[in-house]
Amino acid sequence: MKNCVLQAVFLLAFTSFAAAQQAVSLESSAVAIHSATVVKDSTIMATIVAPIAKKKGFKDLFDNDQAAIAGPRLNPRAISFVQDYIEKNSEDLENMRGWGKPYFNVMDAILIAHNLPKELKYLAVIESRLHTSAVSWAGAVGPWQLMPATARVLGLKVTRKKDERTNYIKSTQAAAKYLNDLYDQFGDWLLVIAAYNGGPGNVLKAIRKSGSRNFWDLQYYLPTESRNHVKKFIGTHYIFEGQGGLTTLTKKETDENYGVNGTYIFNRRLTAGETDEAKTETVSGKYHSIVIAKNIMMDVTDFNRYNPDFDKVMASANNSYDIKLPADKMELFNANKYQILNESIQLMLKSATTEVTLPSSKDSSIMVKK
Repeated sequence: MKNCVLQAVFLLAFTSFAAAQQAVSLESSAVAIHSATVVKDSTIMATIVAPIAKKKGFKDLFDNDQAAIAGPRLNPRAISFVQDYIEKNSEDLENMRGWGKPYFNVMDAILIAHNLPKELKYLAVIESRLHTSAVSWAGAVGPWQLMPATARVLGLKVTRKKDERTNYIKSTQAAAKYLNDLYDQFGDWLLVIAAYNGGPGNVLKAIRKSGSRNFWDLQYYLPTESRNHVKKFIGTHYIFEGQGGLTTLTKKETDENYGVNGTYIFNRRLTAGETDEAKTETVSGKYHSIVIAKNIMMDVTDFNRYNPDFDKVMASANNSYDIKLPADKMELFNANKYQILNESIQLMLKSATTEVTLPSSKDSSIMVKK
């Protein structure tokens, strides 16, 4: 079975591999959790913060012939390490897929609320195997292995009597804040993962010494543990997801393969239920989000949650977007499509010009282009 999985991963034919993983996930959904910590959905939702600023996409390499089926292909410089990692860890991590599901659900909700890719939860897998009692030789504690000073800066209580690094919800919220800070600094998820493990100082030093911000070019200027940490994350992503993704890539590669505006698909902040019930349709033309939302009787904030960066993409040279809407709203959109387009064009023309009164002997008004 492992040989089949490896062959699937490295030949980029992940369809059967992903299907097998889905079956395992379905079978394991009834398995009891592996730890004493039990988290209720109501508790999760009560403590999740409101979404904050969206993140741009990240880098990646694609096999153009397989991209539609398999997603991003593995960087050639990672193949040997990741192949060995998958061979050694597949069975253990497949078991975790079952008993860790409640914890993954907690992390997914919090990461999404912080506008982070939910696949970043695999950092906790390689940091601690999801164990709240995990303690490193350096003093990092909890599922996210936060150091005492870092945890305090992020708002966690760390005392002799109470250590909130062992609290799943609070530690995940703190880790999300830290990941956002690191992304703001580096703008690249592979560098963020390296910095999460070894500290931003080591990554900055590697950038300076190598003269590059590409992880694959600067990796040998990083501490061995941090370099391998990134590759373990990639390997874990492949085991759980059956393929690579935005967080296994570099910014330059993502821009090249998705386009600067092409990562909006990955920035949608929808629940599983909303995704299942939504319809998708490709549109082109000068549509505007405000006009669409008005005509389909949908709050513009919700529209933007379903369709991030809509106006930006439609105003670009690409001018094409895979619009996603609840089924009933999609029906309204299609029923009023031409009216919406006409109103959108009128809005664009109106915003492109402004009436300016200029002083003259005749006190005339003229239209001036902005």
